[in-house]
Amino acid sequence: MEFTYPAEAEDFRTELRAWLDANLTPDLIPPPGEQQGRSDSPQARAWARKLHEGGWACVAWPVEDGGRAATVVQQIVFAEEMQRANAPGHIGHLGVTHIGPAIRMFGTEEQKKRFLPPMLAGDEIWCQGFSEPAAGSDLASLQTRAVLDGDEFVINGQKTWNTGGHYADWCELLVRTDPETPRHGGISCMLLDMRTPGVEIKPIRMLTGQAGVNEVFFTDVRVPKTALLGPLHEGWRVAHTTLAHERGIVATMHHALRAQIQDLVAMARTTPFGPAGGPAMDDPYMRRRLSVLYTKAEILKLIADRQLAAQLGGKQPGAETALGRFVWQEVTQEIPELRAELLGPDAGAGAQARAQVGSRTNTIAGGTRQIHMNNVAYRGLGLPRSY
Repeated sequence: MEFTYPAEAEDFRTELRAWLDANLTPDLIPPPGEQQGRSDSPQARAWARKLHEGGWACVAWPVEDGGRAATVVQQIVFAEEMQRANAPGHIGHLGVTHIGPAIRMFGTEEQKKRFLPPMLAGDEIWCQGFSEPAAGSDLASLQTRAVLDGDEFVINGQKTWNTGGHYADWCELLVRTDPETPRHGGISCMLLDMRTPGVEIKPIRMLTGQAGVNEVFFTDVRVPKTALLGPLHEGWRVAHTTLAHERGIVATMHHALRAQIQDLVAMARTTPFGPAGGPAMDDPYMRRRLSVLYTKAEILKLIADRQLAAQLGGKQPGAETALGRFVWQEVTQEIPELRAELLGPDAGAGAQARAQVGSRTNTIAGGTRQIHMNNVAYRGLGLPRSY
């Protein structure tokens, strides 16, 4: 299924291409293997400022909030052109794409004015304080406490798998403010300055040797009542907004994956493989691997197109969001695995080795594979719950 883009979307594409040609200089493009938008480097911050100044930091936001009020189709065009140009992502992508919408929906006017402009400009980086050692995919089990003491909340507890907390300025933090109310009730959302006394960050070193995620400990951390985002005890609604944007963004991720698969196809045409030493593309096993991977990426595009069609028809996202995430998880792990087979011993070090090992987290982050399978079963197929 292919969409015919309306004229205004093509005008949007032309404007963006011209801006990228004028502003995306080679020094701003990260080297191969480096995760775009995840590095706290001067180049990443400079690129975020350029995006903000040009009005491209978050095109979906209203003009008054620093965006372009882009339509759904224009947002797809934006993703396509950024991928075409190999443009790096926004250093504060987690804040802009996930946390910013929650602040826009639930924040006071003072909170919006205080937090949204520096978020878009990349001057303040955000992280999420959601998962805990005993509350990952089962997020409603979280136990980090916030107790009201006069005009302040006192926070004690622990978060884990916190991405970017070692350089983030602020955190969207979920805490339990009413321990008597079980599960989803009694949870509140706080906007926490990561430099607040009592906040301790301990990096978690991954199999890649890198430490992009952290444990965060809170010991008698005091925050003002004005740090509350949304109503007291209704943080689950705030969190649901954040998670919906996190999982829904998979609709545009197929662009990068399909480009990576095209690179694999090109590599297979020239890389020796097998006992005969001919091109890998001539090997039946490798042709089958490539064709299956190519097909999965095209299925992911189809799922994304269905999501787009539903949005254009005024429908809310359904089970296809979970299905898209599930397929994305598989493809992002299979790409580096196949590349490793093509490279042979050369795949054991450098960016390829880091990508292959790091991809194992993709079936955990943002909800485990099992969680998404359950969503497909319950919401998509209407199967009964087993509990």
